[in-house]
Amino acid sequence: MGEPTVDGATVEVVRSHLVSAAEEMRAALVRTAFNPVIYEVYDFGISVYDRRLRLVAESTGLSRFLGANDYSLRKGVEYVGVENLHRGDVVLLNYPYWNAAHTYDATMFAPVVLPDSEELIGFLCIRAHWMDLGAKDPGYVLDSTDMHQEGIIFPGTKVYSRGEPVPEIHELIRFNSRMPELVLGDLNAQIAALRTGERRVSELYRDYGPAVVDAVVDRVIDAAARRAGEAVAALPQGSWTAEDWLDDDGVSDDPIRMRVTVTVADGEFTVDFAGSSPAVPGPVNLPLGATIATCRVAFKGVTTPHEQTNAGHFAPLRVRAEPGTLFHAQYPAATFTQWTGTVALELILKALAQGMPDRLAASSGGDVPGFMMVGRHPDTGDMFAVSNNDPVGWGGTPRHDGIGPANHLCQTQARNTPVEVLESKTGMFFERLEIRTDSGGAGRFRGGCGLRRDIRFVTPGEFLSVIKKTKSAPWALAGGEQPEPNQVVVFPGTDREHRVSTRRTAVAVGDRVTLLTAGGGGHGDPRSRDPEAVRRDVAEGYVSARAARDVYGVIA
Repeated sequence: MGEPTVDGATVEVVRSHLVSAAEEMRAALVRTAFNPVIYEVYDFGISVYDRRLRLVAESTGLSRFLGANDYSLRKGVEYVGVENLHRGDVVLLNYPYWNAAHTYDATMFAPVVLPDSEELIGFLCIRAHWMDLGAKDPGYVLDSTDMHQEGIIFPGTKVYSRGEPVPEIHELIRFNSRMPELVLGDLNAQIAALRTGERRVSELYRDYGPAVVDAVVDRVIDAAARRAGEAVAALPQGSWTAEDWLDDDGVSDDPIRMRVTVTVADGEFTVDFAGSSPAVPGPVNLPLGATIATCRVAFKGVTTPHEQTNAGHFAPLRVRAEPGTLFHAQYPAATFTQWTGTVALELILKALAQGMPDRLAASSGGDVPGFMMVGRHPDTGDMFAVSNNDPVGWGGTPRHDGIGPANHLCQTQARNTPVEVLESKTGMFFERLEIRTDSGGAGRFRGGCGLRRDIRFVTPGEFLSVIKKTKSAPWALAGGEQPEPNQVVVFPGTDREHRVSTRRTAVAVGDRVTLLTAGGGGHGDPRSRDPEAVRRDVAEGYVSARAARDVYGVIA
């Protein structure tokens, strides 16, 4: 028998069912997770695959996680062996060079097997951030120099076998974590989400049959590949190169060079990181899978941004990074602080903006200004490690102002940790949280604003700032102005005041920290901005009356 013929209605029903299965998995994970970075921030990626390991649906989450799932699932299945995967199995993978992330981004995947047979019909994958897994430091590792300082490693280890937990592995996790209840709670939340997906995908195959579902998947992926190819053909053709710098690697203060060349030609979209720094001692090296995931975010944004993603959408994309370099980490290179991918996403867009300035915005604030407090909760005595990624401004575009403050564009649906959660679960009290006037780059279309956050500590502990772009400003376009870069000021107003980027700082009761996140770059000559828009900016607090006069030439 040949492949069945499916009509458009059937295609859309099956496709929507797969997307709905991923979204239901997301709901199950959020409802049952123990860790605020999962249930508040959405620091996860959820993906559904066919039996050939092709992405067929995904849920909202961190966009770079979703791209990384594809790479890690293939590596995990290759390591375990598809012949060794059975109904009810769940595999844990966090080996960074296969997992396409650092050790705390725990990937768990499961085969989907038809209920009444042993026929493998697909795979499900969930990646979520765990808060502690035996690394040398609690919370985040900022200055590791090899992988073995970054936590216990699972190369592809069954935590459930044929539907039953593997108690020895669960106990190994328990005894290697400073916060075992949180970690095991999140493990079980991922299990619950995977089981939800298994039921929904199995129901689809039961209702329509494997032949029909497989035919729909082929058709949907082929159609996505065709549209991605058409989008690449419609882009300006050429090759463009851009450079930028990371502040440091967390071990030395030396800046780190990043270089990318993007080429659009002959139906392909090639991203080549030749000329970037060799791998560095500190933990900012990116595994190749994480580099590919970053490139996928940029590629999808300029080709098919409004479509539900599947494997076909990336058919024209090619990524090159030499082994042993910053963008292709190899054992035992340290990889924990992966803010490199955030800055690299802006770098790719910076290169593209040279060839397609009418399609690209100026740089956002350029980074994800992250922070965390680690300590002991005064009410329970339990250790806590709770983090937040602060918003930045987005860059001005050829047609409108940048938004902001907003989460960095690499984070899609991710959210900030609410102040109420941070204050109740840590020793931080927030004295101020406000939009920063004049923080967006000036332009005909200005960049969105950053924010200011003042923190006072009410319990002792450690404050971790995680940020890699404080020394170089976000870039502007078409005559717009650059905003000031991100800043972290510890102990402001005292004789200990100084600025840091990525640093672990011991804090006592009464100590303070100020975070100033960058606005987006401006687009176009500020003097050509509509005077009424400038006056509205002043009235709303985005621009000061002085800047309106001196920069825009408008009396507000």
